[in-house]
Amino acid sequence: MYINDGLEVEGTIDSDYRGEVYVMIHNHADEDIIIRLGDRIAQIVIQTYEQCEVVEADELSETERGTRGFGSTGK
Repeated sequence: MYINDGLEVEGTIDSDYRGEVYVMIHNHADEDIIIRLGDRIAQIVIQTYEQCEVVEADELSETERGTRGFGSTGK
């Protein structure tokens, strides 16, 4: 997620982590960005994590969309 013209805030907290939570920030801008005490720079989103098994295949079956487009819009 990018905010403030180049400031990226991200991170993942494992379910068994029990320490203090910090925010990782990376500045992609060409100039310094000042963060002051009290600035709102992050939110926490709690969601489930699904584990899956990846199966390698030599070929894929046909779908309605086929090879047309990329993403949910099909464009």
